[in-house]
Amino acid sequence: MSAAQLVVHRDKELMAQAAAARLITKIVDAQAARGSASVVLTGGRNGNGLLAALAASPARDAIDWSRLDLWWGDERFLPEGDPERNVTQAREALLDKVALDPSRIHAMPASDGPHGGDADSAAAGYAAELAAAAGPEDHGPVPTFDVLMLGVGPDTHVASLFPELPAVRETERTVVGVHGAPKPPPTRVSLTLPAIRAAREVWLLAAGEDKAEAAEIALSGAGEIQAPAAGAYGRSRTLWLLDAAAASKLPRALYPPASA
Repeated sequence: MSAAQLVVHRDKELMAQAAAARLITKIVDAQAARGSASVVLTGGRNGNGLLAALAASPARDAIDWSRLDLWWGDERFLPEGDPERNVTQAREALLDKVALDPSRIHAMPASDGPHGGDADSAAAGYAAELAAAAGPEDHGPVPTFDVLMLGVGPDTHVASLFPELPAVRETERTVVGVHGAPKPPPTRVSLTLPAIRAAREVWLLAAGEDKAEAAEIALSGAGEIQAPAAGAYGRSRTLWLLDAAAASKLPRALYPPASA
């Protein structure tokens, strides 16, 4: 478990640009060290904002896109191509603009895919895909992701792990079907906290006044069942990337003045 580090930016646009630059550096470094890199994407306005900023960055060409594996932290269990699916939004923001290897884009199953409308079966299928990609060096059923990104919801949810619901309590499986989610659509597929914690680095993204209370709760020692964001941490680093509005309820002692 790594202690949380905070970086606070003036506004969400600057946060997205800085996070994109940070991600480019991490991917390039991982590819230089190990030949390839793996990143877990998140949806939502902050995750998609980061991807759009990355697409617009002149430095994006420093990445060897053909040696990058992309995974997802969660997905709305909807038909392929649905505009509400995270992968659909990611394609529009970035993926269709760069030379990715299609076999290394690991989208979560759609509701009209091989598992049909069975979200639990889809989750098991994605868990099997993760396990197949894990090597002996990973010491577990998922790859050791270089960076795993998560948006933080106003209720402190991350991925599709909502406070008090069964998915956030899961300790054995790496991927679960989520039923009765409190925000639409109610059926989803999500990584669990054990899978999230396999990442070298976990980045939590929060921007806007509506995220201020969630950041305060998650960073104040709350339990992960009540505040799932509090249970999301990386093996070597846990990084909270916020804008000033999302950080407005946090004590300034938590982050250096220069970061704002």
